[in-house]
Amino acid sequence: MRGIAYDRFGDESVLQLRDDLPEPPVGPDTVLVRTRAAGVNPVDMGIRAGGLAGAFPHHFPIVPGWDLAGVVEQVGPAVVDFAPGDEVFGYLRRDDVQWGTAAELVPAPQRCIAHKPDSLGFTEAAALPLAGLTAYQALTEALEVGEGDRVLVHRAAGGVGFFAVQIAAALGAHVIGTASPRNHGFLTDAGAAEVLDYNAGPISGQLSEPVDAVLDLVGGPALGDAPDQVRDPKRIVSVVDPVVRELGGRYVFVRPERHDLEELGRMADAGQLRVAIAKAFPLAQTADAQRLVAEGHVRGKVVVTL
Repeated sequence: MRGIAYDRFGDESVLQLRDDLPEPPVGPDTVLVRTRAAGVNPVDMGIRAGGLAGAFPHHFPIVPGWDLAGVVEQVGPAVVDFAPGDEVFGYLRRDDVQWGTAAELVPAPQRCIAHKPDSLGFTEAAALPLAGLTAYQALTEALEVGEGDRVLVHRAAGGVGFFAVQIAAALGAHVIGTASPRNHGFLTDAGAAEVLDYNAGPISGQLSEPVDAVLDLVGGPALGDAPDQVRDPKRIVSVVDPVVRELGGRYVFVRPERHDLEELGRMADAGQLRVAIAKAFPLAQTADAQRLVAEGHVRGKVVVTL
């Protein structure tokens, strides 16, 4: 099988394009997907560097990637909701790290995938799951955003932030995003009612009044300023730094959830959610794709295509 893999932790140089990877196993409740595109996320670099070695069992060689879109090749005997030929997308976080999405064939636990929305091509669909689920679960479950809430989204032009702006707007919120000036129009078009410059000093000093909820996608000083940005610290959520709990807020680590994927797909098909692709790389250039994401100033999402 052809795919990207690495045999040791390290920088982008450990990534190799290989034609000799074993075909993955297909368990009773597993769907084998022929990948058409795979998303690239900051967590991919963290795993490659060994940053999650204490959180998940790792088995080399490791194929990177947790996002995918593709076509069902085979299903396990207990699978009833998918059949060969179905177009699917998903967030494939398994209980261990080995069979990632940057390969021709990927074993997907059926809980991790949903039918691909009709309005999205494979490239766009592969960019949605991890970042979209992160935004959706943080806003709907942890922050319980509803009609009329004033919601502050930090780093709003990034992968998660761009989806968060759109989802919060669809929930009826007044959305305030933070971004560099070059991205202000980009976010206004996405549904942000206000956009603040994160280079212009603490955000708490730029707000006309405290907001109802804060979604932190930055950490560091921006998160430290969050208690002064919000009416109630219980409505601070961070997806990057568990220290948010010491401020009275909540840390969210995204989980696979078919219902939530289906809701993201429904929103996409209803025109409430669009996917911005910063750049699509061929599979052989996965190292370049990861390098671009690691720079931290990407507007939208990066994917690799097969």
